[in-house]
Amino acid sequence: MNKTFLTTKLTPIIAVILCCMLYASGYFQMMIAALLFLVASYIEYKKELFSSLGFQRKNLNAKNLLIVAPLLGIAIFLFSAHVSMPVITYFTNQPIDYSTFEQYEGNLSALSILFVYMIFSAAFGEEIVFRGYLMRQFTKFFGSSKISLVINILLFGIIFGYSHAYQGITGVITTCITGMLFAFIFHLRKYDLWFNVVLHGFINTVGFVYIYYGWI
Repeated sequence: MNKTFLTTKLTPIIAVILCCMLYASGYFQMMIAALLFLVASYIEYKKELFSSLGFQRKNLNAKNLLIVAPLLGIAIFLFSAHVSMPVITYFTNQPIDYSTFEQYEGNLSALSILFVYMIFSAAFGEEIVFRGYLMRQFTKFFGSSKISLVINILLFGIIFGYSHAYQGITGVITTCITGMLFAFIFHLRKYDLWFNVVLHGFINTVGFVYIYYGWI
């Protein structure tokens, strides 16, 4: 078997299949999926493992990571919480299900632990899985035409939303929209995963503030 075919074609296919098997078995965890895709990226790209996902040193820009991404993250969360979510709730007639987070309301110590977990599982884990790996592999396999890009954004936005099914139909739709926005920003910024990680982290951070004070 051609070594290039094995590393560039077969390896990502096997990695995705293994990830799907984990999900079907009920033992799926985002961090496990991220580690699986990191291994697959190492097999394919070796020393360029992190840059292949979008963690490029040239993108470590203080202004973008400390000002632009946080402000954009806050704006996206506020729009989602106060505009899109109420509209979606109106049409679904089902409020978003945040019952999983009720235990963290007013509980700073527990929320702090959840925050640390979120940094690794959501900000890094989900961005590595959905944007850094799956989006870029899709582009590698199907090209970067406009139609391919649209399908790429829609497909992984929908899967990203479905991964939040515990929040009910309103949560799934809301997260689908957010996932598509993440994907569009990732493409717009020429696959800068550092920006997406910080953006994702700040959206969740503002969400935790809302959870702590019982505003959602």
